Amino acid sequence: MKANYLVKLVFLLFFYISLTGFSDQEKSPYVIVLGTAQDGGAPHAACQKVCCLDKWNNPSLHKKVSSIGIVDPISSEVWLIDATPDFPEQLHLLTNNNKRSLKGIFITHAHIGHYTGLIHLGREVMGSKNTVVNVMPKMEEFLRNNGPWSQLVKLSNITLKGLKNNEKVQLNSKLSITPFKVPHRDEFSETVGFKIESPRKSLIFIPDIDKWDKWQINIVDIVENSDYSILDGTFYDINELPGRDMSEIPHPFIIETMKLFKNSHKKNIIYFIHLNHTNPALNKNSNEYLNILENGFNVTKFGERYHL
Repeated sequence: MKANYLVKLVFLLFFYISLTGFSDQEKSPYVIVLGTAQDGGAPHAACQKVCCLDKWNNPSLHKKVSSIGIVDPISSEVWLIDATPDFPEQLHLLTNNNKRSLKGIFITHAHIGHYTGLIHLGREVMGSKNTVVNVMPKMEEFLRNNGPWSQLVKLSNITLKGLKNNEKVQLNSKLSITPFKVPHRDEFSETVGFKIESPRKSLIFIPDIDKWDKWQINIVDIVENSDYSILDGTFYDINELPGRDMSEIPHPFIIETMKLFKNSHKKNIIYFIHLNHTNPALNKNSNEYLNILENGFNVTKFGERYHL
């Protein structure tokens, strides 16, 4: 009798699982990496250096521009963070060939790798209807008052929705996102990072920032209070651009961030993104890439998921 009872119980358990169709992890929302490179991608326009030569003739080595997506697999809702020059392929991956619904786009700032993909929403391409684009005040003003972006607004290809610094936006019953201002070259707009949260976990996304000490908030505290931190890894060190004044592009070097978090128990949840085409960490066989891993840090990978 007991044996028959156990057999029935196991059968009912598998029957229930087959009905739901999802494991606990498969049910959980996640963030997916849609691109890892700096605004120009890799290979980089007109670059004939060693860092790009092998990539020109091998599409499998191409690196898409820095972007992430938020996915709720149960509701089939998705959100895009930054609309890059690689928008078509990134949108295709995020929406799973239009099987998921794009609920909105969030923009970090007005540098070309982070918003110019919006052009694909226009009548020349998608002819989108009221796609929600979430932006900070200066970014909203920039898009409304400068062509061709103003035409997207005029034709209702996009609907601009204002964000406020440190004010949480509820995406659905399980997910929220909070913008926070960070120091950067703000010629046309302010720059923000984002904190993405579920009831279980949180993720920090700061792809573009000036040196950490220019920020009034302690980045160590931010990372210590998150489950994942995707941080600016534009340059590995000061030697990448000979002849260039690096003070004009003062991103925190990867080696500086690793030094800052050397003794942190959370360094293993730090993932570097927005890597310049010159950054040796783009090459998995480089000493620099291996050094990052050996020191307990990570480099983002295209398609990588972080479950929330």
